[in-house]
Amino acid sequence: MRSALLAFAVLATLSATAHAQWLNYPTPGMVRLANGRPNLAAPAPRAVDGKPDLSGLWQAACGFTNGCAGFFDLAFDLEPAAVQMTPWAAAIQKQRVDRDHIDDPYGYCLPMGVPRMTVSAPFKILVTPGVTAILAETAVGMVFRQVFTDGRPLPAVIEPTWLGYSIGRWDGDVFVVESTGFRDAGWLDTRKARPHSDALHVTERFQRTDLGHTALTVTVDDPKAYLKPWTIKTTLNLMADTEMIESFCDTQTTIMSHWAVTPPPPEPHSPSK
Repeated sequence: MRSALLAFAVLATLSATAHAQWLNYPTPGMVRLANGRPNLAAPAPRAVDGKPDLSGLWQAACGFTNGCAGFFDLAFDLEPAAVQMTPWAAAIQKQRVDRDHIDDPYGYCLPMGVPRMTVSAPFKILVTPGVTAILAETAVGMVFRQVFTDGRPLPAVIEPTWLGYSIGRWDGDVFVVESTGFRDAGWLDTRKARPHSDALHVTERFQRTDLGHTALTVTVDDPKAYLKPWTIKTTLNLMADTEMIESFCDTQTTIMSHWAVTPPPPEPHSPSK
């Protein structure tokens, strides 16, 4: 799969920067066992308002850097009947697969998109009044999302984006993030090359179950691309005693100079509502 190989090549060029950063620094305030290791089974910390504190550096148990399935097939643990594409989406998926996935935007230093990024890349959650920031460490660069919690509604979208527009709210101890306003014909996963349309509505539910784990449920609702909504579940693991690594694909031009890629035929726009 060429797009994945391109991504791995970018990662390889970044390894030299790792020694200069805080990869092995004890996380302040971390609950620890007698041997000094983080007690990841300790109770989940809570914020001053009593809600679970989602702050920290997280990665899905089945993410890109550990070679697991969510990055390659978002619906890897669902029955085939759970994800039924419309004819428009099926035709785009076929074109992408027939071209050996070479048109994946992630292979060209562009964002993975949501929710592919959420289930693949390490990311830090920073909680502030009115907005929760999600800072993602991806091979193509440092990418951020803003989840507004100040009560505003989702906007009327004038300019679609790679990562959408997000608002958040609490449902008991579950932090619910809703995102819309995505670009047409994005990629939900890598090997399966499932598309999404500009009608995509992603709902992410974060539930911190203890110090070291957060249950994540993601629902994909895109009536232009799928006959019905579908939901996947994964676990986020806390990455304690380490920090994010700066990463940018500044060598991608050199890498791409060794590839001869036939330009793709244009993907048809999603049908109007």
